[in-house]
Amino acid sequence: MTKILLADDEENLREAVTIILEKAGYAVCAAADGTQAVEAFLSERPDLVILDVMMPWMSGYEVCERIREVSEDVPVLMLSAKGDIIDKKSGFHAGADDYVVKPFNDEELLLRVEALLRRRGHKGATPSAVGQVVTVGSMVIDPRRCEVTVGERSVSLTPKEFQILALMAESPGKVFTREDLIEMVWGDEYDTGSVSIPVYIRRIREKVEEDPSNPVFIQTIWGFGYRLGGE
Repeated sequence: MTKILLADDEENLREAVTIILEKAGYAVCAAADGTQAVEAFLSERPDLVILDVMMPWMSGYEVCERIREVSEDVPVLMLSAKGDIIDKKSGFHAGADDYVVKPFNDEELLLRVEALLRRRGHKGATPSAVGQVVTVGSMVIDPRRCEVTVGERSVSLTPKEFQILALMAESPGKVFTREDLIEMVWGDEYDTGSVSIPVYIRRIREKVEEDPSNPVFIQTIWGFGYRLGGE
């Protein structure tokens, strides 16, 4: 059974969300603060994590960062009573995969959870996961295995990072705008203002480029977007 870690310091909300998830067929382990959330993640090894932003001892952002130190691919969904774009950027920067603003309805939460788990089932691959291996200079992108290597070095990417790179690998040299990437990776139901593509691009460059400040693979076409180039 798919296991979800739910961390929120509001007992009523924690109990309500637990009921929603269990009715949908998920097993739930709960935590009431950030410290408990980290401990539960390490002991329970959940398939997905739902984190409240504001929690005692350790914020949801801090918990997310700790999770990313251990696992790059476990989906993390952030919950917050704030809809401010700055808060959303902070969540994505910490490594979150999605963001839901309180109050939310049962259907919205379950749809977001299902989408994240579906992507994780394919290790974050886009439809290109059925495609062929793409070689760009010394970088090899294998959509079927959801693996990326640069030279002899294996690169660990989060689901969203891999989706972006796999999408660009479908058409090396093609320029993708910020809006293209958001629509094709997150879907057009997302508010484009809540996703910072430059942050994702920077994180991918830090992992695949020898010199992230002078990128070879992921090139910026000023005023237009990004393209996958090569050596």
